[in-house]
Amino acid sequence: MSMEIATRMSDEIARYLDLASAKAKLTATNMANIDTPGYRALGMDFEAEMREALTEVDEARGPSKVRVKAVDGLIARPDGNDVSLDREGLNMAEAQLQFKVGVALLRQEYQRVMDAIHADK
Repeated sequence: MSMEIATRMSDEIARYLDLASAKAKLTATNMANIDTPGYRALGMDFEAEMREALTEVDEARGPSKVRVKAVDGLIARPDGNDVSLDREGLNMAEAQLQFKVGVALLRQEYQRVMDAIHADK
């Protein structure tokens, strides 16, 4: 028999990690398509998605699908592709940092829970 210990905070952090992972995957997709004629870079509004995720946790709903859209305002090359390796590199670094922060927060939350469980010992 397995027992799952979850808190509101751990649920929120799990959603944050899911979004950081989704951002990294989108960035990787953009990088993989850098030479695809006509390809438009895809992105997501991380803050809006996180607000939605927090609402879902509050209302005990499952996670919704991340809203992805073409990024506006990028300069397209003559072949119609608007992916910038510099921009995507920065996005990947940001996604990796967000993920590392999320893991550290989750580790801290689980340590808090374990400390509470063992407080009487």
